[in-house]
Amino acid sequence: MRHKIRVLLADDHAVVREGFRKLLEDQEDMEVVGEAGDGLQAVKKAKTCSPDVALVDIAMPELSGLEAVGLIKEALPDTQVVLLSMHNKDAYVHQALASGALGYVLKASPSSEVLDAIRTVHSGEYYLSSKINSKLITTFLKSRTEKPPVSGYDLLSEREQQVFRLLVEGRSTIEIADILCISSKTVEKHRANTMKKLDIHNMVAMVKYAIKIGIIGPELWED
Repeated sequence: MRHKIRVLLADDHAVVREGFRKLLEDQEDMEVVGEAGDGLQAVKKAKTCSPDVALVDIAMPELSGLEAVGLIKEALPDTQVVLLSMHNKDAYVHQALASGALGYVLKASPSSEVLDAIRTVHSGEYYLSSKINSKLITTFLKSRTEKPPVSGYDLLSEREQQVFRLLVEGRSTIEIADILCISSKTVEKHRANTMKKLDIHNMVAMVKYAIKIGIIGPELWED
């Protein structure tokens, strides 16, 4: 018997999860193995049920979809992720791909695209909604192979980037320590290193920098 694609659903709206569950369970090659109503729960559920694919809303309470993707991929490299979003701006797509997601589907897309995305990323390939310029993948992959800039956000380590993103989302040191499973002292060390590398000296400047480079933006939280 062919192995079914085991899917985790993560969305803060129960009615949306119910709709996706019905859609997926009607497919012969898919099964829903877990659900989550916020970003933190999505990470915890993923670690518990080890899904083949996680379908994750980009804007959720407790932890954004982008952060959840990074933590899921860190714990479960073989789990592929499809992010759902209302926005087709290049910056958001690039952030999604950089976080480790292979799929990016617009919420206005037909259900067939969600199914195509799940099957495609399960096979290890990228998938973008039809309304998004597919050349973005080529641009993204090219940027990953080019020599990184000598200054700025790309100079931060992966952990420093995680701490940076959580800080600009308004997380406290204790919350970040809990989310990343590290000590508060380590969080403070990463924070200090990040500010030094970026030549930023306070949180207001850090948030402004995050908005400038597209890490956060008002539109991202309207999903």
